[in-house]
Parts: sequence; C-alpha cells; structure tokens
Amino acid sequence: MQVIDGGVNAAKGFMASGAEAGIKYKNRKDMALVYTKSPAVCAGTFTKNVVKAAPVLWDIDIVRRGEAVHAVVLNSGIANACTGEEGRELNECMAAETAKTLGIDTKQVCTASTGVIGMQMNKEAVARGIKLLKKDLSDSRKAGTEAASAIMTTDTVCKEAAVTLKISGKTVTVGGMSKGSGMIHPDMATMLGVVTTDAVIGSELLKNLTSKIVAESFNMISVDRDTSTNDTFLVLANGEAGNDEIIQGTKECEDFAEALGYVAVTLAKKMAADGEGATKLFETKVTGAGTKDDAVVLAKSVITSNLVKTAVYGNDANWGRILCALGYSGVEFDPEKVDITITSAAGTLKIVENGKAADYSEDFATEILSKSSVTAVCDMKQGDCEAVAWGCDLTYDYVKINGDYRS
Repeated sequence: MQVIDGGVNAAKGFMASGAEAGIKYKNRKDMALVYTKSPAVCAGTFTKNVVKAAPVLWDIDIVRRGEAVHAVVLNSGIANACTGEEGRELNECMAAETAKTLGIDTKQVCTASTGVIGMQMNKEAVARGIKLLKKDLSDSRKAGTEAASAIMTTDTVCKEAAVTLKISGKTVTVGGMSKGSGMIHPDMATMLGVVTTDAVIGSELLKNLTSKIVAESFNMISVDRDTSTNDTFLVLANGEAGNDEIIQGTKECEDFAEALGYVAVTLAKKMAADGEGATKLFETKVTGAGTKDDAVVLAKSVITSNLVKTAVYGNDANWGRILCALGYSGVEFDPEKVDITITSAAGTLKIVENGKAADYSEDFATEILSKSSVTAVCDMKQGDCEAVAWGCDLTYDYVKINGDYRS
C-alpha cells in the first residue's frame, strides 16, 4: 500500500466538484458532487439516532436495496433534519435534479446534508448549485479538494486521504473525504464521509468490510459526545481498475481491507483533531484488556471525559481523571494493576504504575502534553486485547462556537 496525495476523486473513473449555491452561507462553496459514469456498488453506515435526516433515510433505502449508484450530492449549511414531508420532498428533488442533469436515474443518486437542524432548504438554490456542480465536474486534484471544502461547516480544514495498492497485477486506488468538527460521536458526528475506489468487489463483501472498518475508525472518535441526526458514510466501488474480483478470505481481501481502513482511520483522526475549538488531537490506547469489547469501552470512556479533555487542554498531567474515567466505564478491572503512560513528539513518560503515581517530572509531563498530538496508553494488565480511540481537548472556544451556531 502506498499513501498518495489525493481525495474522493483519486480512483479511476470518479470526478468531483464543489459549488457556491447560496443554501445558507455566502461567498463560500456549499454543495459538492461525486460522480462515476460506470455504475458503482455502494455500502453505507448511518446514524443510529432515532431522529434521522431526510437524506439519511433516502440513502439507507438505496443501500438496503442494493441499487447501483452513480453520484452522491451533498450540501452544507442546512441539515434537512426535522423538516417533515417538505424536507423529504426537497431531498428527493435534490436527487432528481442531479439525476436529470447527469442523465441517470433518481435512485442512482445518494444525498447527504449537514448544518442547522430544522431549517428548510431553498429549492432554487439547490437547483442552481447542481447546474454549477455539473459544469465543474473534474478528476483533477483541485476538484477533489473543492468538493471536500464545500461540505465543511465549522471545520477549519478539509479532510482528504488516498492510497494505492496492487491487486492481481492491477493498481487499485482508494480515496475519500469527510467533514466533521462538532456534534461528533458517531454510532453506526455531524459527520459525512464518502470513500471511492476503482476496485472490482461484490456488494455484500463491500458492505461487510465497510461495517468492520467503521467500527475501528469513525466509531472510535468523539469530540463532544453528541450523536448527529445526519451521520452518513458511503463507500462506492466502480470496478474500473479491472482487477480480479476481490474474494472474502483471500490475501487480496486483507490488503484491500487494510487500504480501506487506512483511509477511514486517517479521515477519522483528522475529524477528531479538528474538533470545534480544539488545539490538539488526544489519542487513548488501551492495552492488556480482557476482551476487545472491554478495550473499546475503556478507550472511549477516557477520550469522552470532559475532565480529561480539559486537563489535556491545560497541559495538566491529572492522571486521576484518566483512572476515574476507566473506572466508570462499566468494565471490571483491578485498579491497582493499571499503568498509564503519556507520549508525544516531546517524549514518553510513565505517570501511573500499579494504580499509583509514578516518580515523574511534572515539568516534563507538561512539555509532553503541550504538543499538537498526545497519546495516553493505559495498560490494564487483564489480558492481551487492545483498542485505540481518538478525541480532542475541550477549550473555551467550543462553547463560543456552539453558543451562537444558528445565528
């Protein structure tokens, strides 16, 4: 596998674009389009929130019925959630207008929206945006970035990733984009993600792999413990690489899963690092857990603790908060066996040994925690299972951003 500079249109046969439709924002792109002329098999995972946005319900139906997909149209600014029948009709109109413009069937278009809940979108603005998106469709690097930028809301950076690998002598590419900065606690944030690949792969296998990699990437991040109404992650495979079909249980399947996982984890970590108001990425790695499920629960308990997050912001090695978060996770363990180590570009330092403070330098701990990416390793000494979760620090700016988000 080779990491390359690319995004959602890096794979053969995929094009993308971004456009300024004026849905809510002014003087910025707020609609994006991903298109493949060749039909693509599609897999997806979605929010488990009972309150689901109109585009989520639309996409769930398409994925469940195994429809071939040619396009994904996305907008930012307005979530089209809690908008009733009018919102559902407008979402279908967005898909239909895209289909008409591209010369495909309406049910071959997935949709995604992000932004303020409860607002209705303007049909004329959507139609105007779709025409602009069609005109600017391209497989250029710039077009991929413009699509990724167009789906941002409170994000401060666009999020892209791409890799290539060899399968049966053919070069296969996996590339994608995502958005998410606040309301991030996926359960399948406000997160949207689209990954494309030119691999030849069956629909059911792609769905199985997608569910697995989501569990280890997007479902292991959190910014603010709020699960969105709009969480959508789509994977499209158009088969243009011409490789032999990927078969479950083969080395080729393992390699493809690794590539898909790398792209998903990279996008997920970029989302966690770009949490609203955040100054650093905070990673928790749990080792020595009794079961994989225990490791997952323990890791997520630490990265979602507001007290841990504020300590990370303040560069304070307040290890008691980490041990406390492990303790209320619901997992049984012996607290007098736990070791905690912190690490960053500044170095590595054990701060807890067997449940008690280790002999460490507070100054060095502060230096470690002051870096832009910090990891806490929690060795539970209960078994041989591990898991990694990603979050961010909690700052004053998170409250400022969300205090006036609608206005």
